[in-house]
Amino acid sequence: MNKIVKYILIGVLILGALWAAVFFIKSNSKSSITYETSSPFISSIEKKTVATGKLVPEDEVEIKPQISGIIEKIYLEEGAEVKAGELIAVIKVVPNEQALNQAAGRVRTAELALNNSKIEFDRNKALFDKGVISSQDFNTLQLNYNQAEQELKNARADYQIIRRGSAGGSSSANTNIRATVNGTILEIPVEEGDQVIQSNNFNDGTTIATIADLGKMIFEGKVDEGEVGKLKVGAPLKINLGAVEGQELDAKLRFIAPKGIEETGAVQFKIEGDVEKNDSIFIRAGYSANASLVLEKKDDVLVIPEALLQFDKKTDKPFVEVSTGTDEEQKFERRDIEIGISDGINVEIVSGLSEEDKIKQWNKTEPIKKGEEEGEEEGETEE
Repeated sequence: MNKIVKYILIGVLILGALWAAVFFIKSNSKSSITYETSSPFISSIEKKTVATGKLVPEDEVEIKPQISGIIEKIYLEEGAEVKAGELIAVIKVVPNEQALNQAAGRVRTAELALNNSKIEFDRNKALFDKGVISSQDFNTLQLNYNQAEQELKNARADYQIIRRGSAGGSSSANTNIRATVNGTILEIPVEEGDQVIQSNNFNDGTTIATIADLGKMIFEGKVDEGEVGKLKVGAPLKINLGAVEGQELDAKLRFIAPKGIEETGAVQFKIEGDVEKNDSIFIRAGYSANASLVLEKKDDVLVIPEALLQFDKKTDKPFVEVSTGTDEEQKFERRDIEIGISDGINVEIVSGLSEEDKIKQWNKTEPIKKGEEEGEEEGETEE
């Protein structure tokens, strides 16, 4: 019995040794990994940033009434092209009862004062013609009479303004809301029957319409404080619209805010750019847009693909592996380098490499063959 167990153990050991030998042979029969290489090259490189924002009209005018009342009629719609002086809406005046009563009382008082002045003037004129009173006294009486006439005119005019909206009646410009500039009506936030308040020193008044020239648009956006120092007024911008795919607008940076605004823990600076008109694109006010700005640009510099870079785990300094052997016998050595600006694809090489160097593409290896994968799986299963 012991002999049988002994033979079984010897057989197991022999089979294990054979399996190990086969596995070792297969493992060493695999072809060695061959790394591809690439060389630095001369190119131009730009460091860009993207500012998010929107397109807005350069000049946007709000039309407000000069008198309070109710919107009686609206003649135009949003999106309509208007000329300065064109009628937009008409306001129906609803007079304040107390103010109307006071104005009527002022008219009556002025009429009484004028009648009294007229009686005095007529009586003293006869005396003046007879030479009883001096010309100075008569001139004073005539002045009082003229002033009473003017006061009555003013009182009647005020009464008409309170009652009808203007001294000239319902066709006056006070009740007719007209465009003050040429452009497109962007918004009419009121409807017929709405009550509106006049614009005065204490109240902005109700906006009847908003007008702007859509041919003069600007880009409004924000950039981070880490990039605003590299911007210059007059720098070119490339505007991409979210609503219009495949179209790009040219613009020039015209304003950089001197003061930043903190948003979600980061300081942002407002920028503005003049957008060049493109007749092939109809731009609506408020389109969301992204502006591409060139922060730094260098021409004819030595660059390599950024994917070739490696970074030291301790010092975080960049390095690459440069070929020192032949194509048949690949050998590589580490070489520390100094890099400059990057555009996210290529990076500038300041020092450490030349165009003749061959850099290891360390992240590219030969794929494992299907047969080898099956052999390894079988070995794992047997084990």
